[in-house]
Amino acid sequence: MGSAGFAIPTLAELARQHEVIAVVTQPDRPAGRGRRPKASPAKQFAGQHGIKVIEPDSLRAPEAVGQLASLGPEFIVVAAYGQILPQAVLDIPPHGCLNVHASLLPRWRGASPVQAAILHGDSETGVSIMLMDDGLDTGPIVAQRSTPIAADETGGRLGDRLARLGAELMIEVLPAYLAGTLRPSAQDEARATYAPRLKKASGQLDLRLPAVQLERQVRAYEPWPGSFIQWNGRRLIVRLARAEALERAVPGQAIERERRPALGTADGALVLDRVQPEGKRAMDGQAFLLGSPEFLNAHLLG
Repeated sequence: MGSAGFAIPTLAELARQHEVIAVVTQPDRPAGRGRRPKASPAKQFAGQHGIKVIEPDSLRAPEAVGQLASLGPEFIVVAAYGQILPQAVLDIPPHGCLNVHASLLPRWRGASPVQAAILHGDSETGVSIMLMDDGLDTGPIVAQRSTPIAADETGGRLGDRLARLGAELMIEVLPAYLAGTLRPSAQDEARATYAPRLKKASGQLDLRLPAVQLERQVRAYEPWPGSFIQWNGRRLIVRLARAEALERAVPGQAIERERRPALGTADGALVLDRVQPEGKRAMDGQAFLLGSPEFLNAHLLG
């Protein structure tokens, strides 16, 4: 069960070493400027490898549960699927449902653990293989593996690394888990934190915050949902930025630093190294400033 690109390394390893009887994924969604229906990465992989695809609108529908039960799976692996599995589905496979989650649970349960780890300045993160229950990432842990977060790592790059790490760990622990020699251990509820689902609007930069925190946001939300400010009624997406110490910075004021645009914040300046004006291609901050000198001295707090 998977939908997003994060699921592909695990699916590929399972297909190479086990019999994958079906891929359960989210239905096609409108995407791109034309808003045409687009298959999930997991569905595309399944189609390329001749694997049966099931696309239920909801796993709570009795017909969806019946269809999954009729397949007779020994176990179910879940990675970035996009729906919470109801108990009726969890009860189908005799060996249970194992989830590949991109954090060191119980830290960063929820939909955006990769972005949350960077946004909050964590020095390390990792992957967890979890035996699923009907809660939100609350099931017992089968195995975990940690990895440091690089100072310049974006959400996209870290997510790709964790996807590969999760696939490796899943394949490594499956034999012992299926043999019953690897026992899951309960999570410590007192240490639980949550990473909510992100929307495009989540990326708006609040220039009343310190520049260091905004720099982390830019990295965390690259490439999605992206970080942005509003200027002249349009979005200016910030693809790459860095915090710089600056006394007497005025929060929200656009200034120039090293021939690049910068934004005053509550503490320091956020230098914009790469930006993307709405409807245009991404460009170097210096090139943007040459083409839009009126950006300087704009006040962006409204």
